[in-house]
Amino acid sequence: MRFRHLYREFTESEKSGGIVLLGCTILSLLLANSGWGETYTHFWHEEVNLSFPAVNLNYSVEQWINDGLMTIFFLLVGLEIERELYAGELSNLKNATLPIAAAIGGMLVPAAIHFFFNKGTATQSGYGIPMATDIAFALGILALLGRRIPHSLKIFLTALAIIDDLGAILVIAIFYSGGIAWGYLLAALAVFGLLLLFNRFKIRSLPVYIVFGIIMWYCMLQSGVHATITGVLFAFALPFDKDDDNNISYHLQHFLHKPVAFGILPLFALANTGIILNPGWYYHLTERNSLGIILGLVIGKPLGITLFSWLLIKLKWGSLPHRVSWKQLAGAGMLGGIGFTMSIFISNLAFKDSELIQFSKISVLIGSLIASLLGLLFLYFATKKPIKASHKASAEV
Repeated sequence: MRFRHLYREFTESEKSGGIVLLGCTILSLLLANSGWGETYTHFWHEEVNLSFPAVNLNYSVEQWINDGLMTIFFLLVGLEIERELYAGELSNLKNATLPIAAAIGGMLVPAAIHFFFNKGTATQSGYGIPMATDIAFALGILALLGRRIPHSLKIFLTALAIIDDLGAILVIAIFYSGGIAWGYLLAALAVFGLLLLFNRFKIRSLPVYIVFGIIMWYCMLQSGVHATITGVLFAFALPFDKDDDNNISYHLQHFLHKPVAFGILPLFALANTGIILNPGWYYHLTERNSLGIILGLVIGKPLGITLFSWLLIKLKWGSLPHRVSWKQLAGAGMLGGIGFTMSIFISNLAFKDSELIQFSKISVLIGSLIASLLGLLFLYFATKKPIKASHKASAEV
């Protein structure tokens, strides 16, 4: 089936995209701390002006990437969520309950840990930073273990990360929006309603949706609600029918995989990880905000994912995926602590102080690195024998 092909295409692009993302992060850190550091960081803050009749947009290169190009990333995330809800793992309530519970636990516990360390301080608003899971890196690390890992564990981690992304999107929309300009917000919602009507009346022209999607993005940008939310709304406005060959949602998702994995996300990494490490930077890792982020990712994520999964299964509302042990599920929970893209994105929204944002990003990188190494080693020893090809084939979905 084409949706199985789409799932495989998604996971493959995420794995290789994760390697590119890691390379861009290392390159960005090296350039920022080299003799070209000042020029490199200054480039991302250069103003770029776009003027149209009655519209004047003046933002830095970094802002165009974070508010503009990342909307396309959120569009792809929205399309993935839509596919999972209608034709994937989340379309079956019995299969969906475990990754949903695990994702909720994986968001609440890290947020609680950060809140515990930062309650009543200027950094309290950073609780959303350790809530996120980076699909690209998590699947990339899991891929290093090859056939040692049951296919059902990969599906579980993918579904968990997609639900996690949805949770992060809701957190951004509700808690990290600025002062609301209600006129623009109502205009954006009106355009969204119009797109839903197009869907209802079976209008299948993608260019028509894109034109109105751009108008919705502009209104959302001016409204105070983060503009990237437009990507998710746009995804759910597109017609989706798993039995329809002329499915524009499917075709757009297929088209966006590689540009997002190998273009937009690497650009995001280059623009947002050019962190200048001044002498003594590591002392800041013992500050409340840094501890909340690192411990939230490294301890909170696996604890929340495993604990909520255990509670669900104990209540007999779900069961472990086929051929997956508790040790393997705990290892997947550790990989859930790889925050990276979404955590860095939320760091930009949580604080106004540039130095605080920088140290939040450093904490995200360190926490994600520790989580990836712990998850990789734990899963390696928790699954001693590679799964035979025949077993792997029988577990395919």
